[in-house]
Amino acid sequence: MSTSQLHWFKSSYSDSNEPGDCIEVALTPVAVHVRDSKAPDTARLVVAASAWTSFLAHTVEDGGQA
Repeated sequence: MSTSQLHWFKSSYSDSNEPGDCIEVALTPVAVHVRDSKAPDTARLVVAASAWTSFLAHTVEDGGQA
């Protein structure tokens, strides 16, 4: 799947009316794509879906909000 076909979304905690410092995430069956919402055409981070799941689990365990 090309990156132009990905469905990007931001956290519900992001204010959609203000272009703040946010990341956008796009999910595929095998990977999670992460990009800067202010510079969507620059470099992206791509991680295995299992690694993203582990990251979120540790974030919640440490008291953060996923």
